[in-house]
Amino acid sequence: MTSFHPMMPRLLSAAAVACALLGAAAAPAETDPAVKYFPPWSHGTNDPVQERGLEFTVPEVDNLPDFHGDPMTARLTLFVGGNYFFAMAPLVARFTEEHPELAGKIYYETIPPGLLVEQIKKHGTITVGNMTWTVHADVYAAGLNRVDGLIKDGEAVGPAVRYVTNTLTIMIPKDNPAHIQGLADLGKPGVRLVMPNPAYEGIGRQIKLSLAKAGGEELVKAVYETKVRNGETLLTRIHHRQSPLFLMLGRADAGVTWQSEAVFQEETGNPLTQVAIAQDQNVTAIYAAAVMKAAPHPKAARQWVEFLRSPAATAIFEHYGFKAYAESR
Repeated sequence: MTSFHPMMPRLLSAAAVACALLGAAAAPAETDPAVKYFPPWSHGTNDPVQERGLEFTVPEVDNLPDFHGDPMTARLTLFVGGNYFFAMAPLVARFTEEHPELAGKIYYETIPPGLLVEQIKKHGTITVGNMTWTVHADVYAAGLNRVDGLIKDGEAVGPAVRYVTNTLTIMIPKDNPAHIQGLADLGKPGVRLVMPNPAYEGIGRQIKLSLAKAGGEELVKAVYETKVRNGETLLTRIHHRQSPLFLMLGRADAGVTWQSEAVFQEETGNPLTQVAIAQDQNVTAIYAAAVMKAAPHPKAARQWVEFLRSPAATAIFEHYGFKAYAESR
C-alpha cells in the first residue's frame, strides 16, 4: 500500500527562493536543517487539480497546506475536519476513478471542524494572510457531535452518515527525550507539551476526558491550566500541523493527537513516534458526514458521502489506523 505514503518534499531555503525570484536557477538547498519539517508534507499529492500553474510554495511563509484544489472551478467542495488531511489524497484519487467527470474538479479544506463551522456561518468566506475568498461547502465531515450540531442548526441535511472511528495517542520525538510512558507523565514539571486548544478543536475536549481517566481533574488542570500559565504547554489552533512541527523543532516533548496522525508522520519519515494510551484511559471518536442544505452540487455531495462508507474508502482509512464504524455502537 505504498501508494498512500506521501513523500517528504525537498523544500527551498530562503536564499534559494530569493534566487528564484530574481530569475536565477534555484536548486533546493539545505542550509537550514529545520526547513524540511515545515508543511505541506505531501509533495503536491493533496492538490486535486489537473493544472497546477505557477509553483509558489515557500515554507514556512507561503504554504497554505490545508486548502486543496481550485475553488473557482470546483464541482464538489468538501469541508473536512483536518484530522485526516493525509487520507484525502488517496480518497479523492479513488473516488474520481469511479466518477471521472469530477477529476480535477474537487476542492477541499482541512482546518479544524469548529473553524469550518465558523466559516460556514460567515457564508463560506475565509481569510488567510492577505487573501480572502468565498466557497460554499457541499459536504461537511467531522466528529459526529459536530455534524449533528450542524444538522440541528439547519445547515446540513440529516441523518449524519457515520463511517469510521479513531482513538488517541501520545506523539513524541523519536528519541523520546522526556521519557514519556503514558498520560500521567504529561503532568510532570519540566515536560513541555503541545496540546490542541479545546476552544478550536474537538479533540481538545476528548483529550481532557482521557486525562481525567488517567489522573483525575488534577492532571487536567496541570496540563491545561498550570502548564499553560508557566509556558510548558503550547496550545494549538490546528493540531494536525502544529503539533508535529513543534515536536520536530524541539519546542515540545510530547503532544496528544489522533492515532492516525502519528501513523502518517511515521510513514512520512518524520522523526516522530507514539506512545500508546491505555485502553481504559482512551476515548473513541466517531466520524460522520452530511450533505449541506444549500449544497451547490448536491448530486456529487451525495456520491461522496456514500463513498465514505464503501469498502474502497474503508481500506484507505484502515491503512492509517482508523476502524470501520460498526452499526451496533
